[in-house]
Amino acid sequence: MSNQQKLINHLVELREKARLGGGEKAIDKQHAKGKATARERIAMLLDEGSFEEMDMFKLHRCHDFGMEKKQYLGDGVVCGSGTIGGRLVYVSAQDFTVGGGSLSETMAEKICKVMDQAMKMGAPCIALNDSGGARIQEGIAGLAGFGDIFQRNIEASGVVPQISGICGPCAGGAVYSPALTDFVVMLEGVSYMFLTGPKVVKTVIGEDVTQEELGGASVHASKSGVAHFTAKSEEEFAALIRRLLSYLPQNNRERAPRIACTDPIDRKADCLNTLLPDNPGQAYDMYEVIGAVVDNGEFLEVQRDFARNIIIGFARFDGASVGIVANQPKVFAGVLDCNASRKAARFVRFCDAFNIPIVSLVDVPGFLPGTGQEYNAVIDHGAKLLYAYGEATVPKVTINLRKSYGGSHIVMGCKQLKNDINYAWPSAEIAVMGASGAVAILNAKEAKEQADPKAFLAEKEREYNALFSNPYKAAALGFIDDVIEPRNTRLRICRALATLENKRELRPQKKHGCLPL
Repeated sequence: MSNQQKLINHLVELREKARLGGGEKAIDKQHAKGKATARERIAMLLDEGSFEEMDMFKLHRCHDFGMEKKQYLGDGVVCGSGTIGGRLVYVSAQDFTVGGGSLSETMAEKICKVMDQAMKMGAPCIALNDSGGARIQEGIAGLAGFGDIFQRNIEASGVVPQISGICGPCAGGAVYSPALTDFVVMLEGVSYMFLTGPKVVKTVIGEDVTQEELGGASVHASKSGVAHFTAKSEEEFAALIRRLLSYLPQNNRERAPRIACTDPIDRKADCLNTLLPDNPGQAYDMYEVIGAVVDNGEFLEVQRDFARNIIIGFARFDGASVGIVANQPKVFAGVLDCNASRKAARFVRFCDAFNIPIVSLVDVPGFLPGTGQEYNAVIDHGAKLLYAYGEATVPKVTINLRKSYGGSHIVMGCKQLKNDINYAWPSAEIAVMGASGAVAILNAKEAKEQADPKAFLAEKEREYNALFSNPYKAAALGFIDDVIEPRNTRLRICRALATLENKRELRPQKKHGCLPL
């Protein structure tokens, strides 16, 4: 056997050793927990045969606490590039079979290299997290590694889409990288995220709580809003990320890919003409509106279980990707509150950063009142949504369906926030407040002087409704561009987006604005 062949055989052996990570026993333990390995996850996520690995032979440099005897090729993370749907992506996947996926100085270097390449090439960056935290034996070097990763998350923000997959533990300082990315996907029953674990919680405040109760997928999907999506299996997890990327551009200088549209843009949605109840206080389901107007009824909802009084997500009109923001009358009458405001604001800003038009479906009676909201800074949270809409320079199309009152009307993409096209259904009520509340304030003194105050106020309420319980006053002032028949909503949105396709809007030069965080 020639020396060259021996070297080749040695290379093959090393590659096989690297692919085994922490070894077959450790892989078996991972499988026994119902978890895939880092390489299996990458294989599920990327197009078959497209993965090009980087730094397979990298080793840690720690020689304390006997670590020189615990060397594994690749040092606990698999990094590289590949394609999803034929489009370039960069990926890092922590390998729990190697030291519990603990982050070392060299692991951080590998992850940072992938992130740098993603920014250089203008491609999405996906991080699959499955780690026990910083490698204790390395001390400050491990912490510095987290800092290096966080800095790149910040630099990549608004430049390339960043997606974090939580496939196992993600605790302590490690949670800040996912928090800095655009979307967080959690694996149900397996993954968890928290700053301080159950033992610390018990020691410090005496509260007994499990890992799942403290930071499981359901908690972050419904209570904190940290998780944008959850998946029941590894396969669903990978498929969800692939589907999400199909709506996104490669970077902030490109547009999302347009697909062939088989759904006619002039399709009539007759169901919308009879959707709204005669009683303005009665709820209906905004999902029916979304399903009736978007291409083929397909809608990828974001943060589905959090702040359900507002709906956000991705859809397509005539094959082009759009972001949908819609009030949900079935939940708290679609009222805005702290959580709904920040949920929608973050989504609007993401769409604006990545050239995705925003379509808003408005039916909002106001902001949720009470000390709970005021003490939790609903003013600031509402201002975030106001800021996000006003800052956005992508095409913005708003449809007012029914109620649109007071300050909540302003923050939901009104004309004054440089919205491009505003339509209204004939049922739209655009006013400072509802008729009963307005009349009670405007005519309180006169009512006391009447023989029948109730009849007097009822008459005044009818007068108020005649003025404001229709969209024509707003249309007369130019705040509504047209009043449209509900069944034609899809056609009018598609046409509006077509006219706005080459929109250019210049704003004053500045380093950045001061968003009310």
